[in-house]
Amino acid sequence: MMIEALIGVVLLGAAVVFVAPNRIAGKLAFAISLVPAALSLWMFAVFDGSGNALLDGELAFESHLEWIQFGEYAISWFVGLDGISLPLVVLTTLLTTLAIVSSWTPIDERESQFYGLVLFIEANLIGVFAALDFFVWFIFWEAVLIPMYLLIGIWGGPRRKYAAIKFFVYTNVASLVMFGAFIALVFGLGDSVTSFALPEIATAMLAGELGSVYGLEATTLASVVFIAMFLGFAVKVPIVPFHTWLPDAHVEAPTPASVLLAGVLLKMGTYALLRFNFTMFPEQVDAYAVPIAAIAVISVIYGAMLALAQTDLKRIVAYSSVSSMGYVILGLIAYTQFGVGGATFQMVSHGLISGLMFMAVGVIYNATHTRMVTDMSGMADRMPVAVGILIAGAFGYMGLPLMSGFAAEYFIFFGAFGSTFLAYAPIFTAIAMFGIVIVAGYLLFAMQRAVFGPYSLETDYEVSRAPLHDVAPMFVLLGLIIALGVAPELIFEMITDAVDPILENGGDL
Repeated sequence: MMIEALIGVVLLGAAVVFVAPNRIAGKLAFAISLVPAALSLWMFAVFDGSGNALLDGELAFESHLEWIQFGEYAISWFVGLDGISLPLVVLTTLLTTLAIVSSWTPIDERESQFYGLVLFIEANLIGVFAALDFFVWFIFWEAVLIPMYLLIGIWGGPRRKYAAIKFFVYTNVASLVMFGAFIALVFGLGDSVTSFALPEIATAMLAGELGSVYGLEATTLASVVFIAMFLGFAVKVPIVPFHTWLPDAHVEAPTPASVLLAGVLLKMGTYALLRFNFTMFPEQVDAYAVPIAAIAVISVIYGAMLALAQTDLKRIVAYSSVSSMGYVILGLIAYTQFGVGGATFQMVSHGLISGLMFMAVGVIYNATHTRMVTDMSGMADRMPVAVGILIAGAFGYMGLPLMSGFAAEYFIFFGAFGSTFLAYAPIFTAIAMFGIVIVAGYLLFAMQRAVFGPYSLETDYEVSRAPLHDVAPMFVLLGLIIALGVAPELIFEMITDAVDPILENGGDL
C-alpha cells in the first residue's frame, strides 16, 4: 500500500494547504512535500522488483483491486513500480519539494492556492508513473492538465491566458486522439482481454491476438493505433512539429511551474511512448523506425537552432528541452539496451538539469526583473553563486563529463550508433551528435553576454546576492546531477533490467 500512501499523503496535503492561511502556505507545503520525498527515497532504497511491469515482471509495491465492471471489461485499481517508473517517481517527489522552496520569493499572492495546486500536480504525476490500468492511468494523465493550466493562467506573465489556453488545447486534443486509438485497440483484441490492465493488453498484443475492427484488418489497425498514439504522446513530449506550445507556456509560467513542466511533465510523453508504443508494437516500431529517427534528429537540430536565435533566457532553456527530448526519441528508436536505457536515463537527467536551469534563470529574474540577455552583463560579479550554478547547469546540458548529461548522451549515442535494428543508424547518430556543438554554441554565447563583462543593467534598485532559500534547491539539484554523472549505475542497472524484456520482442539486446 506504499503507492496509495504516497498519493494519499500528497492529496491530503494539497487539500490542507489549499485552505491554509497564505502566510504559512509555502512553509506548510514544503513540510508536507518532505513526506513523499522521504517515502520515495525509502522505496528506492528497498526496491526489489525485477523485469518489466507490462511483461510479466515482478512488481514492487504492487496493489490490485477490482473497481468497476465496464461492460465486458473490468477496471481495476492496479498500481506498481519497476525499474523504469521508480526513478521517475523519485524525480517527481524531489523536484516538487525543491520547486516549492524556489517559489518562496516569486510567489507573493494567493499562495495557498498556488502551493495546493503544486501538490495536486505531484499526486497525479506519481499516479501516471505508477498506474497499470489504462483508465486509472488516463484519469491521472488528464488530472495533471488542469492545475498546470491554472498555474500558468493565474500566476503567469502578461500573455498567460494565451499560453495557458494553447497548452490546454494542444495537450487535451492530443489526449483525445490517444484515448480513441487505445479504445479501438482494446476492441480489436476482442475476447482475448477482459480488463484494461496494461500487462494483459500488452501480452495479448505480443501474442498476435489483435483482430479486425471498424473494417480495418489487424495489421492496418495496429499501424493506425500506433501512429495515433505516437502523435498523441509526441505533443506532450514535445517533438517537432508539435512543440510550439512549449516556449509560450515556459515563458509565461511562473518559475516553479516551469521547473515542474520541463522537469517532469514532459517525461509523461516519453514515458508513455516507452510503455505503450515501444512495448506493445514492436513490428510497427520496426516499420516506422526511419521516419521516427528522422523526427528525432530534426527535433535535436531544429530545437537547438531555435534556441540559438533567442534572446530570452527562459526561451533558450525551453527550446533546449525540445532538443533534449529529441535525444530521448533517438534512444528509444535505436531499440538497444543502451539506447532505450539511455533514453530513460536521459528523462531523469534532463529533469534535473532543466529544473536547475529554470531555477537559476528565475533567481536572476527575481533580482533583475529581466530575462533578456541583451539587457544584462556582469551578473557574475553581483550574483556569483546563482550565476556559478547557472553555468554549471549549462555545462550539464552540454554533456560535460562527470555530469548526468554526459552519461545520458553517451548511453544514447553508443546504443544508437551500434543499432542493427535502425537502418542508417550511424548517420542518424552522427547528425544528432552535431546538436551538441550547437547546444554548446548557444549556451556559451548566452552565458558570455548575460553574466560576464562589465555590469550594465540600468535599474532603480540594487542587484545583490540571492537569498539562501533561492540557491539551496539549486545546490541539491547540482549535487544529484554530479552524483548520477559519477555513478550512473545508481539507476541505470534497474532501468536496463526493466528494458531488456521489451527488447526480447524485436530489439537488439
